Amino acid sequence: MKPYSDNIIFYDSEFTSLDPYKGEILSIGLIKMNGEELYLELEYDGEVSDFVKDNILPYLKGKKVSREEAREKIRKFIGGKESYLVAYVDSYDSIYWNKLFKIKDSTKNNQQPAFWMTIDFASMLFGLGINPESYNYKDKDNFYKKIGVDASKYREHNALDDAKLLREVYLKFYQSISKVMPK
Repeated sequence: MKPYSDNIIFYDSEFTSLDPYKGEILSIGLIKMNGEELYLELEYDGEVSDFVKDNILPYLKGKKVSREEAREKIRKFIGGKESYLVAYVDSYDSIYWNKLFKIKDSTKNNQQPAFWMTIDFASMLFGLGINPESYNYKDKDNFYKKIGVDASKYREHNALDDAKLLREVYLKFYQSISKVMPK
C-alpha cells in the first residue's frame, strides 16, 4: 500500500476555544515525513476557555510571533510544494488553519501554502476498524503499546508533540499495512 503522496506534513494546533467564531490559534506544530519540524506560538491577548486556561496556557512559554510572521514562517517551512496536511482529528485544526491564512474560498487557495483539503487520521483509523478514540493518550486498551509507540515521551496538548506523535503512529501504521496489503 502506498499513500497518494509522500509530501505529507503532520500538524496540530492549540486554540483558544472550540467556538470557531470566537476562537483563535495559539500554537501550531508541523513535522515533515523526514522529521524536519516547525513550532510556533502566536500572539494573543483575548478571551480563552477555562480548559485552555488550565491545560494550554501554562505550557506556552516560547517567543510569540504575530499572525503575519506565522504565515511567513509556515510558507517558508512548506517551501511552495503541494503538501498534504494530516491531523489526528482535522476539523478544528483545519478551521483555525483557514482562519490563520484567511481562507474564505477553497477554490482560490493561492493564500494557502498547502493543499486545501486536509487529511483526517481519525477517519483512517475508523476505516481500518479501529475506534478513533483509542488514539487518546489515556486509552484504556493501550493502543500505543499495541502498535509499539511510547506515548509517554510526548506532552499532551502541545502542538508539536501531538504532531510528532501522529507522525510516529502514521509511520508504524504504514509499515504494518504495507506488509499485509498488495502493492
